[in-house]
Amino acid sequence: MASLNCSAGQLAPLFGTNTTNATAAAEYICSQFSAVSNKFTDTAFAVDSTYLLFSAYLVFSMQLGFAMLCAGSVRAKNTMNIMLTNVLDAAAGGLFYYVFGFAFAFGSPSNGFIGSHFFGLKEIPSSLFDYSYFLYQWAFAIAAAVSHWFWSSDGWASANNTENLLFGSGVIDFAGSGVVHMVGGIAGFYGAMIEGPRIGRFDHTGAAVALRGHNASLVVLGTFLLWFGWYGFNPGSFTKILNPYTSGSYYGQWSAVGRTAVTTTLAGCTAALTTLFGKRILSGHWNVTDVCNGLLGGFAAITAGCSVVEPWSAVICGFVAALVLIGCNKVAEKIKYDDPLEAAQLHGGCGAWGVIFTALFATEKYVNEVYPGRPGRAYGLFMGGGWRLLAANMVQIAVVIGWVSVTMGPLFFGMNKLKLLRISHDDELAGMDLTRHGGFAYTDDSSKQGI
Repeated sequence: MASLNCSAGQLAPLFGTNTTNATAAAEYICSQFSAVSNKFTDTAFAVDSTYLLFSAYLVFSMQLGFAMLCAGSVRAKNTMNIMLTNVLDAAAGGLFYYVFGFAFAFGSPSNGFIGSHFFGLKEIPSSLFDYSYFLYQWAFAIAAAVSHWFWSSDGWASANNTENLLFGSGVIDFAGSGVVHMVGGIAGFYGAMIEGPRIGRFDHTGAAVALRGHNASLVVLGTFLLWFGWYGFNPGSFTKILNPYTSGSYYGQWSAVGRTAVTTTLAGCTAALTTLFGKRILSGHWNVTDVCNGLLGGFAAITAGCSVVEPWSAVICGFVAALVLIGCNKVAEKIKYDDPLEAAQLHGGCGAWGVIFTALFATEKYVNEVYPGRPGRAYGLFMGGGWRLLAANMVQIAVVIGWVSVTMGPLFFGMNKLKLLRISHDDELAGMDLTRHGGFAYTDDSSKQGI
């Protein structure tokens, strides 16, 4: 925000010769201007920090959404195990992100590969980051190295690195279709593929057998919680709201925040309806679980370009995302890949489509508003912006696939060789709640005596 400047030397001559002490009067008036200017500056920081904290709270509520979605998607005998996994994910992630995760991701100044400052939040708050920024990024719980490449101002492929833009464009992945969803989806692919399908998922002929989750109500509840949290995930990725594009105008970054919420909504809604009718044609049923996954696939896809595309193009994004999800699920059955949460198909497949979609439909106006400081920046191919953004975003897809393959593939392979990845045949049949956690998540109180 522009400051209010006042100079006693400039103001004093304006009082004329009849003023007893023009200099003293000018200094007093200027001091009041300075005080007001400081208040405006303080208010701007407070508003932006409050906005970011509120967004962090919304994103963190997605932990509950994922917990409900996961619990409903697995069978009842594994509910307690998957809930414990979700709790430990948040708890352990908080400590590790505090110690080194945030530093690796955003520790600037640094090289283009990985951050090297702010370990244990040392030197925070600073002119770069406050505590609210750490909390917001932890709520994402993102891959540190990958986020540095594509989001940090020092990242080798970041659109925020205006000094050295990849293909003169940099990768535009605003809230993480690639950084968040592709990374998680590909990692999940390696884990589930190496572990192998659940007992009974495919019959002796190799045909797929549906192993539905035990509670569709939890799936729907989790989906709505994730939908709610996505309004912090995507619009919150601006990290600031009090940023006027033109001083004194009704239009500013607050408008971009609203537009981002709209594109997010439209993509998810379109994907949900497309999945509803698409699966009805293929299976003959109206399946609420499939619709929920379709909705989330639309959200995963629009996440990359939510801030730089028009609302009408978000409808296209959601429509194609649903088709991608349905197609990926068909491929998964063919290769006997089994994941009750469809992580690879939903986050990996739809996330990759979202990265490509952004490179096709990003508008010149919105790109320059969201990523200022570099005139002539590339934008969407279908919007007349040329191929440079598409080339940069295709590099992101290839790099993410390669990086996760190199890091997570050997990890899961080694765990499988050490028999740390999959439980025994008998334990799987009995369920992990009984064999690992001493009881079931659900109890039948009516069967107990003396109560």
